[in-house]
Amino acid sequence: MELQKIEKILKKEPGEAAEELLKEVEKVYGEVPYILNFMKESPELLVAKVIYENAIVREFKRLDAKTVELISISVAAALRCEHCLKLHIRVAQRLGITKEEIFDAILIAGSLSNAAVLAEGTRAVDAEKLNLSDKEACKVCGIPEEKDKN
Repeated sequence: MELQKIEKILKKEPGEAAEELLKEVEKVYGEVPYILNFMKESPELLVAKVIYENAIVREFKRLDAKTVELISISVAAALRCEHCLKLHIRVAQRLGITKEEIFDAILIAGSLSNAAVLAEGTRAVDAEKLNLSDKEACKVCGIPEEKDKN
């Protein structure tokens, strides 16, 4: 959404501005996400959220719409947000993104989620099994390291 259009919307009453922004969201997504419909009761918050998200997700031109949706699918899958995941899958399908491309994004999310679980878990195991009083913490990962005994 262009800045001039946003300025015009912001000059309206909050409820009217919210309704207009929801129409714009529907043009982009093909539907209005649940949370935005829910937020209609708080138009000041809704307006701020939509404008912020529009600036982050839709207005910069370094990433195309397909890439944005594949990232959104990956993040929603990793965060296990079923509602966000389903919404972004529907949007991706409307953009012509294939089932295979969507699955690849989900596989990447799974791989990174798995790595995060392993990294956090193994660091915790190492930190707990070591005698912390004789160790200094690594400046990178925080895991205690043996002091040089020379």
